[in-house]
Amino acid sequence: MRPKKSFKPAQLFQSRLDQILNLKHPLMVLANEIDWPSFENAFGAFYSEGRGRPGVPIRLMVGLHYLKHAFDCSDESVVAGFVENPYWQYFCGYDYFQHEFPVDPSSLTRWRQRVGEAGIEKLLSGLLESAKRCGYLRRRDVNRVNVDTTVQEKAIAFPTDARLYHKMRATLVRAADARGIKLRQSYRRLSKRALAKQGRYSHARQMKRSRRMTRKLKTYLGCVARDIARKSHEPDDELKNLLAMAERLLLQQRQDKNKLYSVHAPEVECISKGKAHKRYEFGCKVSMLTSAKSNWILGISAMHGNPYDGHTLKEALEQVERLAGWQPKVATVDLGYRGHNYQGTTEVQIVNYRTLKSKTRSVRKWFKRRAAIEPIFGHLKSDNRMSRNHLKGTEGDKINAILSGCGFNFRKLLKAFWRCTKKLSQRLQIAVKFTDRLYMSTRPLGLRPL
Repeated sequence: MRPKKSFKPAQLFQSRLDQILNLKHPLMVLANEIDWPSFENAFGAFYSEGRGRPGVPIRLMVGLHYLKHAFDCSDESVVAGFVENPYWQYFCGYDYFQHEFPVDPSSLTRWRQRVGEAGIEKLLSGLLESAKRCGYLRRRDVNRVNVDTTVQEKAIAFPTDARLYHKMRATLVRAADARGIKLRQSYRRLSKRALAKQGRYSHARQMKRSRRMTRKLKTYLGCVARDIARKSHEPDDELKNLLAMAERLLLQQRQDKNKLYSVHAPEVECISKGKAHKRYEFGCKVSMLTSAKSNWILGISAMHGNPYDGHTLKEALEQVERLAGWQPKVATVDLGYRGHNYQGTTEVQIVNYRTLKSKTRSVRKWFKRRAAIEPIFGHLKSDNRMSRNHLKGTEGDKINAILSGCGFNFRKLLKAFWRCTKKLSQRLQIAVKFTDRLYMSTRPLGLRPL
């Protein structure tokens, strides 16, 4: 059922939040600048008409996701912060202070799954529209953009063969127990002991013994997988998928491509970006496009399959036109985009520092400005929950990347409103001092101000 528009009736003996809070606080200003009815019109189609209990207010869910990724909170911690912070409650649309959270934190997960990637994109588009209305994002800011890619790591343990064999065997045993399949032997204790020995032998650099324990774990997995395949005559889709993953894990070799790196997140890929401190990263590639001068995130998306950087350029530029409403004129990229297949109207300039001296002064300035996208990646990973993605599946990778961009733009808007408020207070202080001096200079001699 569609959510109710009004949150709570008026309280007779309770003060409204807008009467006791600072109206110049950036969260108060931003709450009045965002076009909340547009979200209700966009997400209203995901609710049934006239059936079931009323849904959770759409403004509450949108506001909590903004706050979660702006202040690096989990679903549980953002709920705890909502109960404690009256500014967060006003931002989420409540007129009176709430002493308990209206829904369970798991509602955030179900709401993300309901709206999907296309719905989460509307959250990023809403912040860009607010920035445009307030004058912080202008057409000339989108004329020149920077494009680059990074890796969004998944919340998985480092994939070793021994641990993968042990985890896969345990998953198959749990699936067999749930379906009433009686195994000949589960190897639960033997596998746990072998995994502990493998870690100790590897730490002591006794590699022959370590490899022997790894072979034992692989044997245990093969025995359990074959036993389940024999005793399940008509397995369901979930069990078929688990048996296929076990077969894939048993057959993969060290130099193979498209290997299985996680049992609970089989979509994880191994990506090498040439970093000295981290040779391999396990997750998915994320393409991001920012304005060259003002550093607004205009588009961000997660892409599976470890695509070549140049092949992500077309989709990144199309996303900017879809979200911001403007087509960039010049896109500055690094050498990783050589050989791109983009054929649109945007001019693509590839930065090559070897030929930088032969360029004009203006071109050199914009080429050097391309490096401004690198610290944005760092802020996304350290401040906006893109360092380790805890959302499930490929859809969770895409949703988390877009929400990280929302959190970055959200903090940027808060900072802009805080600067505006500070400037107004400084101007007010100057005006007060000026009027005091004017009064003191024009008052009659011998009289003192009251």
